[in-house]
Amino acid sequence: MNAPANPFSIDFRGDASLGALLEAMAPHGGKPLVIAYGDRTIRPGYHVTEVKAGSFVTLDCGGTPDAWQETILQVEDLGLAGEHSFMAAGKFAAILNHVGKRIALASSARLTFEIGPPEAAMQIFDVDALHVGGGRLLLRLAPRPAICKPRHRAAPVEKASPCCAPRSEQGSSCCR
Repeated sequence: MNAPANPFSIDFRGDASLGALLEAMAPHGGKPLVIAYGDRTIRPGYHVTEVKAGSFVTLDCGGTPDAWQETILQVEDLGLAGEHSFMAAGKFAAILNHVGKRIALASSARLTFEIGPPEAAMQIFDVDALHVGGGRLLLRLAPRPAICKPRHRAAPVEKASPCCAPRSEQGSSCCR
């Protein structure tokens, strides 16, 4: 049998693709999928409200173009009345497979979660880690920070793009 021993963890560190997450979850389809985001754990009865497939073409503040595909999963943290169990990982995967029959979902696409309770604004998260243990899968999400790409590409920080240099060094800055 190729199923990993329990417990185990996969650290994605914000760089998960749709295919990588589905592959990691596949051997555990019968286990409940619990999602942790911000400072809370999602309520049983949560709902996948929308799946978006997007292609992005951007130009950062340093003038560098970029392009990527992204799958955005919108999840409502709304416990249904009388619902006391979490969605099975297999059902979660089945939802994505069903969507994939109607719209193209690239397995290599960056995976993003838009998630929150109905009484609050949605927040954007990346997949941080997937933990298997205690009879469940715990999908831990991490907030996606805003970044200046030229500064983050530079090493060390002192060699950052002039675009992201402090105003005193540049005179003006598109990052400020």
